[in-house]
Amino acid sequence: MNFSLTAVTVLTLMAFAVPGYLLIRFKAVKEEGISYFAKLLLFVCQPCLSLYSFNKADYSRELFADMSLFFALSALLEAVMLGALFLIFRKRYANPSLRVVTVAAAFGNVGFLGVPLLEALLPDHPDAVAFSAVFIVAMNLMAWTLGSTLLTGDKKYISLKKLVLNPPVLILFVALPLFFTGTKLPSAVDNFVTLLARMTTPLCMIILGMRLATVSPKELFSSYESYLAAALKLVAFPFIAYLLVVFLPVEEYVKQVMFILACCPTASVVLNLAEIYGVGQKPAAFSVLTSTIFSMITIPLLLLIL
Repeated sequence: MNFSLTAVTVLTLMAFAVPGYLLIRFKAVKEEGISYFAKLLLFVCQPCLSLYSFNKADYSRELFADMSLFFALSALLEAVMLGALFLIFRKRYANPSLRVVTVAAAFGNVGFLGVPLLEALLPDHPDAVAFSAVFIVAMNLMAWTLGSTLLTGDKKYISLKKLVLNPPVLILFVALPLFFTGTKLPSAVDNFVTLLARMTTPLCMIILGMRLATVSPKELFSSYESYLAAALKLVAFPFIAYLLVVFLPVEEYVKQVMFILACCPTASVVLNLAEIYGVGQKPAAFSVLTSTIFSMITIPLLLLIL
């Protein structure tokens, strides 16, 4: 895949973090105000992104079969990473940083960063963004259940309620009937949803820039756990994904979608969960920030494989 195109795309997306950084540094926004931006992203923009992704695809049996397989592979990929790291670190789970490393290595920013990457790198395959929506669903199902359990050590999070009652899953009750029936959103509604969906990447990066402004560079880059999480998410995870799909009898672009999404840095949902449960908030923030910074280098390099 074209190195220059990939590098420019990634750097352009990362540039959205600059306004957020400046807003905090010049005290135009207080640190406690970041949570309000995060709620807008989680409860408004992310569901619109899922709806937008499904609306871009045209239903066919072949596409649905590929999406079903993609969903299973996404969940399997994350479960393998979580399970392997649990076995490696479980005797040291008294250290919350290692619990954060486990989930940070498995859950990627496949929506906010993945969708614009797919649209830029695979313009001839508009269905590609629908696979990102499937990956998002798999990730959230895993994050709100198995990921939450590993992060907290409490098995109560493995429940049907946690599987269903989260924004990316609830929006499926709207998106899937439209997708299966081939019904497209009315023009006015489609424009509304598209605008909110396209806000996700700038808003996500603005929030990331805000968080970056709240920590000192020395503290951020002196955490070995954040380097470990970044290495696992940005290098090990993509190569496992590549081995998982390289020999599958599916179209080449589907394999490319899986690899591109696997290359994405740690998802902000890891930080959100850490803050909700009061476990490892600072290591989670460092893991998200560090992996995102290093992804500017790793994504263009790894996509040379394609």
